[in-house]
Amino acid sequence: MSEPTVRVGAVDCGTNSIRLLVADIDPETRVLTDVLRRMEIVRLGYGVDRTGVIDPEAMERTLRVTREYAAQCRELGAERVRFVATSASRDARNAADFIDGVRAAFLEHWGAEVTPEVVTGSEEAALSFSGATGGLAAQGVPGPYLVVDLGGGSTEFVRGTDAVEAARSVDVGCVRMTERHLVSDPPTAAEIAGATRDIDAAIDEAAAVVPFEGVRALVGLAGSVTTITAHQLRLPAYDPKAIHLSHASTAEALAASADLLAMTKADRAALPYLHPGRVDVIGAGALVWSRIIERVAAVAGITEVITSEHDILDGIALSQVP
Repeated sequence: MSEPTVRVGAVDCGTNSIRLLVADIDPETRVLTDVLRRMEIVRLGYGVDRTGVIDPEAMERTLRVTREYAAQCRELGAERVRFVATSASRDARNAADFIDGVRAAFLEHWGAEVTPEVVTGSEEAALSFSGATGGLAAQGVPGPYLVVDLGGGSTEFVRGTDAVEAARSVDVGCVRMTERHLVSDPPTAAEIAGATRDIDAAIDEAAAVVPFEGVRALVGLAGSVTTITAHQLRLPAYDPKAIHLSHASTAEALAASADLLAMTKADRAALPYLHPGRVDVIGAGALVWSRIIERVAAVAGITEVITSEHDILDGIALSQVP
């Protein structure tokens, strides 16, 4: 007799967004079936790179959404919940206030405390890899894979086929590079050059630990990459099903990235698939992604990139069912 499915809640709280997945997981096959996915742009990491603390308004925005997520976990009958917090709450001096706020939100609205886990870069990488690669083998995509999770404050590089072989998290992301470099609208050549130096140095750092040689598939995750893919596909509206496991030539992905980087904020805001919260940071995300594509193509000879809508959020959900 097969075991019944387990309903879990997973929260991924990053630098730019906070996301919720409530899903049913089959303990035997580890097949994950969505019940609910949500994403809100809260900018928890706004200014952390400059000030070292979480902005009070950003913290309250994030805790308000956390209370909503906790209530939805209760309403949908999630038996277990895991809350993973990444770069901003790892770096900030007042991270303890945020952690206390999350515990209180779940105690009140879900019925039990949930403590946010401020994961290390290597843990974050393993969760991303687990979530991202589930559908690749079924699609006939051979490994080894290089999974790149491009976030707001950090980017994770993970190599493996059936499991993680090497991983490295580096401190470049769409929010961090926007705040540090790309302040003009559109960004100037000098700003782009400064950001490129930081990005290339971070890629060097990652490549020293995670070999790019022999990679068969480059897989991009998270909002910057999925938005670039939506732009490349010229979707009439954001469509996760059209984006998930879509393939693009390296030339197509680089052209879409260059286009978004060169646009004004007003032009970006007019795009039907671009979330308003990404308007000011997608240029930096596009620059990071383009530099990674160019480096991996030069070293490994890849001619296409794959975009996955499944990422650390799916990995957080799967981790709750041994």
